[in-house]
Amino acid sequence: MALVFDIETVGESWELLDETTQHNLSWYLRESSKNDEEYEYEMKELREGMGLSPLTGSIVAIGVYDTEREKGAVYFSAPYPQQGDEVSDAEIKNREENGIKYEAMDEKAMLEQFWKVAAVCTEFVSFNGRSFDAPFLVIRSMVHNVVPTKDLLSNRYLSMQRGAVHIDLMDQLTFYGAARFRKSLHLFCRALGIQSPKASGTTGDDVATLYKEKKYLDIARYNAGDLIATAALYKRWQQTFR
Repeated sequence: MALVFDIETVGESWELLDETTQHNLSWYLRESSKNDEEYEYEMKELREGMGLSPLTGSIVAIGVYDTEREKGAVYFSAPYPQQGDEVSDAEIKNREENGIKYEAMDEKAMLEQFWKVAAVCTEFVSFNGRSFDAPFLVIRSMVHNVVPTKDLLSNRYLSMQRGAVHIDLMDQLTFYGAARFRKSLHLFCRALGIQSPKASGTTGDDVATLYKEKKYLDIARYNAGDLIATAALYKRWQQTFR
């Protein structure tokens, strides 16, 4: 069984960070920027990119998908019930759509559930997971004192991996970075006739806004789209290279 995995993240609010942390993150921008306009642009990028680091961001969704059974689950943050929310906590936890089960829980519980599922798997599939998803999962697990059950970062090259095999399709389809063309999950899906999770208009850049708007299920569904698209891309890769 190959387990596809994917995460969604959000960052801390810049305004709520202490001065030392703000300085540590931004001191070099003033020196590296050519003018005030460039500095303001870089500061905006920094503030909006807090969710790209496990040191200033947290996981709000973890998706897993069994490529053989074509079933999966998305564990996601949804701090229900709150006044004005359209969907109750009970409805969220019991929801299942198109073979994907949705379960609301906090970040620690998400990580514990992910590593529980990972413990019985030997092959893992991601898109850019070696650079982003896997390190994020490991560092956030450290934050919550959750012990990973599998090593997803042992070696970049498939022929040299031992134990758990992690197939990062970004690596495989760019031949470990040798191909220099523009690449993304959306672009590969588009070229190969696979339905892209971005076709609905939602992208990873929208996750923070959706979270602020309490559209937690929208985030979970977007994550599920990533899972299904990555699974389809994985099958095409298998047909071509294995």
